[in-house]
Amino acid sequence: MTDPETALDGFRRVFGRPAEGLWSAPGRANLIGEFTDFNDGFVLPFALGWSARAAVARRDDDRLRVASAQRAGDGPRAPVFEVRRAELAPGAGRDWFAYVHGVAWALDHAPGGLPAGGADIYLDSDVPIGAGLSSSAAVECAVALALHDLFGLTATRRELATAARRAENDYVGVPTGLMDQMASLCCTVGHALFLDTRSLEARHVALPLSAAGLELLLVNTNTPRTLAGSAYGDRRDDCRRAAAQLGVAALRDVGPDELDAALAELSDPTTRRRARHVVTEDARVLEVVTLLDAGRPEAIGPVLSEGHRSLRDDFEVSSAALDLAVDTALASGALGARMTGGGFGGAVLALAPAGLAGPLGRAVADAFAAAGLPTPSTSPVAAAGGAARLR
Repeated sequence: MTDPETALDGFRRVFGRPAEGLWSAPGRANLIGEFTDFNDGFVLPFALGWSARAAVARRDDDRLRVASAQRAGDGPRAPVFEVRRAELAPGAGRDWFAYVHGVAWALDHAPGGLPAGGADIYLDSDVPIGAGLSSSAAVECAVALALHDLFGLTATRRELATAARRAENDYVGVPTGLMDQMASLCCTVGHALFLDTRSLEARHVALPLSAAGLELLLVNTNTPRTLAGSAYGDRRDDCRRAAAQLGVAALRDVGPDELDAALAELSDPTTRRRARHVVTEDARVLEVVTLLDAGRPEAIGPVLSEGHRSLRDDFEVSSAALDLAVDTALASGALGARMTGGGFGGAVLALAPAGLAGPLGRAVADAFAAAGLPTPSTSPVAAAGGAARLR
């Protein structure tokens, strides 16, 4: 993790005064439950050790000024993007600072709203960008918690997550579900977050991996996710069509024992594949939770691999790099592996015996080199805590 003090130093350098505080929110990996959140289904993410940090101070006027260590360019100071709160409006674009503006806009339109005033915000993040690890949600949640604390709001973590998602959905225009923001704000150390995205009921599920001689490895394929945005919207539309044809509110309402009959009602083969993935993925989440509750983490490996096959064949969001990383991880001794995130590039999560990170990482790197793909990186990851004030 980057030293948190760098964000405070950057704030002083850019804005010429000290910040009032420093807030942090993590990225996330999804253990199982991919593309189920926009189908009112179940998900099981956990927070990562990588995080976005926001150094923030209030202003007497209504201006929001935002800068980022990752956008400093070649100059000594990061450029500052400034907007008046009265000028905030959805559809302003997908530049990185729109995610920050969107949080202020969403909190303004939440019950109670934000009190008058502006803010200077300096961001620093080590969440890998483009890896499907929710780097944008980490920024949103760090800023949301900072504004919440500084302006004396009384929102719950769930309400802050809802505002952060609204920033991404309605202000920036990215049609994500609520999983990323809930994970970033609500996860606890050593646990995954079992979330029902319809009711928003959640509970923490222990990940007793080290006691079982296991660890989770994250393989960042370092391949771009150029199709993820448009393809994500297409698959949401596919799922909505399937639910409408089946006469249910969402595919979550089709149980595993009803799947065959439901598929027989869908005439389009693409729609059938999408529905099959969602229904079986919801069942996989419940199976993994049951196994973890029973203290059998080693048994979840095959479920993870089954989930990847479904994402590859039925939801069609994998890629050559993701498939190669999964296949190589399994051949190197992993108990299970699957892509995590939006697909078409990004990262793979592998459940492996402890100590396998080095050999597995080298095997994946060799396979990528032979295939002419970018050099991947492999890191052990553990379940971290959610957003917090650091200073």
